[in-house]
Amino acid sequence: MELSFILNELGENRADYFNAIAPPIIQTSNFQVRKVDELRDLFADESSGYLYSRGINPTVDILREKLAALDRAEDALVFNSGAAAIFAAVLANIQADEHIVSVNKPYTWAQRMFDNILPRFNVDTTYVDGTLLENFAEAIRPNTRIIYLESPNSWSYALQDLRAVAELARDHGIITICDNSYCTPLYQRPIEMGIDLALQSATKYIGGHSDTVAGVLSGSSAMIKKIFDSEYLNIGSGIQPFNAWLLIRGLRTLSARLERVSATTPKIVDFLKHHPQVEKVLFPFDVTFPQYELAREQMSGACGLLSFYLYADTRQEIVRFCEGLHHIMMAVSWGGHESLILPGCASLLDEEFNPDNPAHRVLRLYVGLEDADYLIKDLERGFESM
Repeated sequence: MELSFILNELGENRADYFNAIAPPIIQTSNFQVRKVDELRDLFADESSGYLYSRGINPTVDILREKLAALDRAEDALVFNSGAAAIFAAVLANIQADEHIVSVNKPYTWAQRMFDNILPRFNVDTTYVDGTLLENFAEAIRPNTRIIYLESPNSWSYALQDLRAVAELARDHGIITICDNSYCTPLYQRPIEMGIDLALQSATKYIGGHSDTVAGVLSGSSAMIKKIFDSEYLNIGSGIQPFNAWLLIRGLRTLSARLERVSATTPKIVDFLKHHPQVEKVLFPFDVTFPQYELAREQMSGACGLLSFYLYADTRQEIVRFCEGLHHIMMAVSWGGHESLILPGCASLLDEEFNPDNPAHRVLRLYVGLEDADYLIKDLERGFESM
């Protein structure tokens, strides 16, 4: 299917809702059933029709169909956060006394699940440097059931060779899950490379306007049905119709926004690379990036998230840089219209800062939809404030 068709037409049977261009928000908790036997069938399988919006809802279904098509997946579920999508994907595929192999430093709430929740059920997680395939092979145990990936990571942008990891996992009967939030399905499709479940934070590029929180999980019909019947319905973490409508609206401009961000970001990278206060820049599509060739092989774009390391002897220098910016806002997340900065030292006290530790001097920058010159002038203000 062509991208324009998916974003603008797929799933939208306009004759069903008065030929309205924008789909309606079906803001209802439940649905009328006229036949007792129909009700019986819905009780037996909530995915077979509309019963209760905790399960499926017409507005949400339009979004699901579009997101599955973007991922080249058979089906998709939409959750009320990316963390909920992670939780459901992992929980559906792990049992007590089993084992997970995960990349180092995954998204915070994935790691907290692995470290704090799953150990209650004697589920152990081994973290590996995912840049080397042999690290996954060496970490696999007889009871390993999941390999959890995040490619690229959202701070270091470390990649995994998705095709090679998927093949390794299949040979051992292991489920692969990949967080694809950095690229979106427009710039990387893990399922086409053999990954079982692809997930992303729809809060970011899919929504695109910093006004809703959501997560997406895509995979085979059988895998998604298994998750729908259990974790999705039991946790009650499905997205609400209004937020689904916001995401449909965001999808309309997804490709245009990514093109804009992708055109601006290299100019910001080039500015930072040549600034005397910057030690190093990390961006997957920069030729100095350690995995540049792999990035070019499995990603068709790199969007607007990058990290850079300041030369700084004190935490206060970094504080002055961040607080000296007039237009780039300090905030978590990314993918909206606005450019954002996030200093790694935000979790430290001044006396804990160690200038010899690069992790204390790193800043994550998201390049939004503003003009490149506008952002560069603001970064110059930050440097002058140091």
